[in-house]
Amino acid sequence: MTIPPGLTERYALRAGVHSAVLPDGVMRLFAWPHAESIGALSADETTLLKELAEGPREIADPALRPFVERLFRGGWLKRTLSRGEHDLYTLDPLRRPGSRPAPPDDPVLSRFAAVRRRPSGFVIESPLAWCDVHVHDPALLPDLLEPAGGRAGRSSLAPQIRRQALADLAWAGLVVPRGAEDGALRTRQWAPHELDFHQRSRLYHRGYLGDGFGGTFWARGTFDPPQARPQRYPGDPIPLHRPDLNALRAADPPLTAVLEDRRSVREYDDDAPMTVEQLGELLYRSARIRDVKVIDGVEYVRKPYPSGGSVYELEIYPVVRHVAGLVPGMYHYDAYEHVLRPVRPAGHPAVRRMLTVASHGSAVGIRPQLLLVVSARVGRVMWKYEGMGYALILKHVGVLYQTLYCVATAMGLAPCAIGSGDSAAFSEATGRDPLEECAVGDFLLGSRPASGSTVEES
Repeated sequence: MTIPPGLTERYALRAGVHSAVLPDGVMRLFAWPHAESIGALSADETTLLKELAEGPREIADPALRPFVERLFRGGWLKRTLSRGEHDLYTLDPLRRPGSRPAPPDDPVLSRFAAVRRRPSGFVIESPLAWCDVHVHDPALLPDLLEPAGGRAGRSSLAPQIRRQALADLAWAGLVVPRGAEDGALRTRQWAPHELDFHQRSRLYHRGYLGDGFGGTFWARGTFDPPQARPQRYPGDPIPLHRPDLNALRAADPPLTAVLEDRRSVREYDDDAPMTVEQLGELLYRSARIRDVKVIDGVEYVRKPYPSGGSVYELEIYPVVRHVAGLVPGMYHYDAYEHVLRPVRPAGHPAVRRMLTVASHGSAVGIRPQLLLVVSARVGRVMWKYEGMGYALILKHVGVLYQTLYCVATAMGLAPCAIGSGDSAAFSEATGRDPLEECAVGDFLLGSRPASGSTVEES
C-alpha cells in the first residue's frame, strides 16, 4: 500500500498471535478465533516473523513486502503510521481487513464509533470495524472526530497526513459516508451501546475464555468476595407464610398446564386483592435460600431458579400498593429468613415514582397491586466474571421472571414482567450505591380479575 512522502509505516504481530511449525514444515498462525497456514517459510521470512513478534519493524527489503502484505491481509499484523520518530496512529486488527473503499466525499464518524482513553493514548473502536485505531498523537483527534471537509481549512495537520488518516479510518469502517448507516434496518435497529454490549459480552473478535473474559476470578487476592447475604435493612421483620411443598406437589397443576396457561395479565381485582399469605408462598417457591456453602472462601447458595456459578446476585423488593394483610410501602425480601424488612413507606416520593413508572411500563396504565423490583448486587457476579458479568445478570433476571411466571400461574395470580423501570428511584429509596446494587427488573403482580376483562393478555 502506498503512503504519502514523509511518512513511514511499521508492522508488528498483533497481540495474542502464536505460531507453530507442522510436521510437513508448514507454518501455522493462531489467534482466537482464527488460524491460518501460511506455508513453508524461507529463512528470511522466518527471521522477519520473529522480528515482528518482538516489536514494530520497517520493511526495508522489497522482496519481503509480499510476505508482509499477506500477513496483514490475514489480520495478523498491526500497522503503525509515523512521521520520523513520531508515531501517529496504529491499525490494530481484530479480524481480516475488509476491502479498501474509496474515501467518502462527505465523511462522518460512524455513530457506532467510540473514543476511549488507554495508557498508550486514545483508541477509536466500533463493533462494526475490522480493527481498532490507536491514536498516539492527540492532535489527530479533532480531525478524526470531525472528518467532514469543513474542518480541513482549520486543521493543524499537514494535508497529506489528514487525507491518509481519514482514508485509513474509512477503510476500518470508523468513518462512513453521511447517511450510510441510516438507510437500512440492519443498522438503524441497533443503538450503539446495545451493539457494543452484545459483542463485548460474547466471544466475538476480542479475547477468549480465560483472557480477560469469563469466570476468571480476576478479583481474588485483590478484593474480598462480596458476602452472599446482603446488609439488612433496619426495622422489625415481617414473617411470611411457608407453604407445605409436599401438599403443593400433589395439588399443583402439571407443568404443561402451567406453561400453556401462562399469560401476562395487566388487570387486577382490587375488591379481592392478593394476600400477604400468597406473597409469602410466591417468594418461598421462587426465591428462598435453599442451601449455603463456602468453597475457597467464597459463599455459594442455591435457590429455586438457576444462577451462573451459584452466585445468586439478585434481590427482590416488594413495593406494595394493595395487598391484603400488608401495609403499603416498599420492603426487602430476606431470602435467608423468609421475612420482609421495611425499606420505605408508601408516601415516599421514590416509592410512588416506581409504581407510576411500572404502571406506564405495563402499556395499559393500570397500577399493580404489587410491584417486585429485582436488583442485582453486581459484585457477586463481577468478582468472578470478566466481560460478561452484566450480560449474565440479565440472563438471571430472565430465569427469575419465568420462575415467577410459572409459580404465579400455578397459584392463579396475575403476573406481568415489564422491560423498563426507574433505577434512579430504586437507588433513592434504598440508599444503596448503584455501582454496588442496582435495579435490573420489574415484575407486576396482583389478583386475577373477574371474567370479562377488557385488557389484552399476552
